[in-house]
Amino acid sequence: MNFPLNVYLPALLCACAVSLVCLPAWRVLCRRAGLVDDPGHRKIHKTPVPLAGGFSVLTGMVLPLLAGAAMVHWNFPHLGLADRLLAHGLEVRRLELAAIVAGAFGIVILGCLDDKIELRPMAKFGGQLCIAGLVAAGNVRITLFVHNLPFSYAITMLWILTVINAFNFMDNMNGLCAGLGALSAFLFAMIAAIEGQYLVALLGLVVCGSLIGFLPYNFPRATAFLGDTGSHLIGYLLAVMAILPHFYGRQYPHPVAVLIPLLVLAVPLGDLVWVVCLRWRLGKPFYVGDNNHLSHRLVKRGWSRPDAVLFIWLIATVLGALAVLLVLV
Repeated sequence: MNFPLNVYLPALLCACAVSLVCLPAWRVLCRRAGLVDDPGHRKIHKTPVPLAGGFSVLTGMVLPLLAGAAMVHWNFPHLGLADRLLAHGLEVRRLELAAIVAGAFGIVILGCLDDKIELRPMAKFGGQLCIAGLVAAGNVRITLFVHNLPFSYAITMLWILTVINAFNFMDNMNGLCAGLGALSAFLFAMIAAIEGQYLVALLGLVVCGSLIGFLPYNFPRATAFLGDTGSHLIGYLLAVMAILPHFYGRQYPHPVAVLIPLLVLAVPLGDLVWVVCLRWRLGKPFYVGDNNHLSHRLVKRGWSRPDAVLFIWLIATVLGALAVLLVLV
């Protein structure tokens, strides 16, 4: 069966174009609203930079999804078989999609508040848990190992919280978080497409495209930052994309099923574990930032910041390729 490339490619390009075109407007609005990152400790920029990335990525994701859903709905009788399966997925999983989009708006609002007034850690984590609970209630849940509803809710919420904060921690150098997000979304899209899960693949490509559209404003030099608004959104979307595909069943034993999303997200998750353990050993709160991330350590060894980012992208690409091989084998 042919993949609906007539839908995939326009979705990717449209998301990229929307994000790319709308970011200047979001940048102006962020300046007017005071949503900027001012120069200060551990920062290399000398002038305030708008925190417009999250709004641009959200716009680049939501508008193409809405337009695509409308086109599929109105042209359903004229669609091919693969396109009909995609349309069927939109119909069957509409509750899940609504929960995902609602959660995306919720996490952007939470990140925006944190960027504006710097929420206390417990307030921020509480908000993240509430949004994770909303998504789990929308039937986007992990059911691996134990088919028990309370366990499914708990492990799903913990997973979403972990990935959100992993990407929030990785937002420490120009292009790093957005690039890893785009790569991870593309890998999840590839894996889902290989498995014939067209709707998940479409979502992954839209997220990838919206992040690619933002990257020219953020790497190698930044005229806009993600802020907590953007890094929270990226982590949230990738946590959800790791849940949506059916990675286990007859095709994969449970250990292999677990490895697929863990390999795709190995770099941000590994960096999170390393930094949290190091801060714990030093007696520091795990949520207080420092310069002990992988990117910072490469720079301390003499790497330029763009080279450090490119090297980390390369590591993520290699590990993601292993995940794709596990699907193909």
